[in-house]
Amino acid sequence: MSAETGLYSEPVRFPAYLLSKEGAVIRPTVEELDTSDLPAGDVLVRVEWSAINFKDAMVTRPGNRVARIFPLVPGVELTGIVEESSSPDFVEGQHVLVQGYDLGVARHGGFAAYARVPADWVVPLPDTLSCRNAAIIGLAGLTALMSLRRLVQHGTGRDDGPILVTGASGGVGSAAVALLSREGFEVVASSGKTTEHDYLKSLGASRVVGRQFTEDDGRTLGPQLWAGVVDCVGGTALAEALRTVRYGGAVAASGLTGGNDLTTTVYPFIVRGVALLGIDTVATPIEERRDLWADMPDAFPLGQCEEMVNEEIGLGELTAALDRVLDAAVRGRILVSPGR
Repeated sequence: MSAETGLYSEPVRFPAYLLSKEGAVIRPTVEELDTSDLPAGDVLVRVEWSAINFKDAMVTRPGNRVARIFPLVPGVELTGIVEESSSPDFVEGQHVLVQGYDLGVARHGGFAAYARVPADWVVPLPDTLSCRNAAIIGLAGLTALMSLRRLVQHGTGRDDGPILVTGASGGVGSAAVALLSREGFEVVASSGKTTEHDYLKSLGASRVVGRQFTEDDGRTLGPQLWAGVVDCVGGTALAEALRTVRYGGAVAASGLTGGNDLTTTVYPFIVRGVALLGIDTVATPIEERRDLWADMPDAFPLGQCEEMVNEEIGLGELTAALDRVLDAAVRGRILVSPGR
């Protein structure tokens, strides 16, 4: 038994997408590692699928403050099969999911054929949820489900009026449109991609508006349009959403693809009683995360999963795909198969 890992194992060779840093330059390569190169942990997972998130693209940029170690295998989420476990909570052959925490930023992540992680990061997949569907839903679907539940906890109901989803053609936005529609909400999808209107309507949007979803009349507060908002963009989209929410409504904010600055006023909060609800899926306590995933097969429209897949790629195609994600040139989810 290895004293370092606590697992019985002979080293196994496997492919990995590795980021190395030379001065200010970050270089991506596909390398062959073995399991002895992985950090210590309780559970060794054979990765079936990962998926690209915006944070994965950010770690490839020079000067980023996301990656905390180099060399680094990125990939902030993965699904796969337990190969070995020193934890009594997980057994060989079990299907599991790992997301968030330090995965893919401070320890090797999902863009490799194997990953080793602490047991208290691991989520057992329900029997009715395949590794592939779990990867399609992924952090995007978890973020969307948390956003929906926070709005409902705030008091937002189906009969209160439309729910706006910003950045609707992206991963979180697509999942939010599908989830909200399944729950009986009227969904208005905001997207700057006119070619994606039919796609968004197929997920359940009642109508689609552009990125600029109101006229800028110069007023501090805009018309009261939305009972609630799932904001996946941040920046000016979040500011515009806040000034157009109905009295007593709420905005569940999770994104920053439109920028991490927020220029607004106090008026939506003190004149209309609007609530700004922050959604974080990185440090979500593991028990809450496991409960959410246990509910996922009933909450998520599994029959629409394949509609959300933009493409499937192998490790050698990651660099170009990560660039497309940074350029906001992707609809839905890009799945990564390390063995492809």
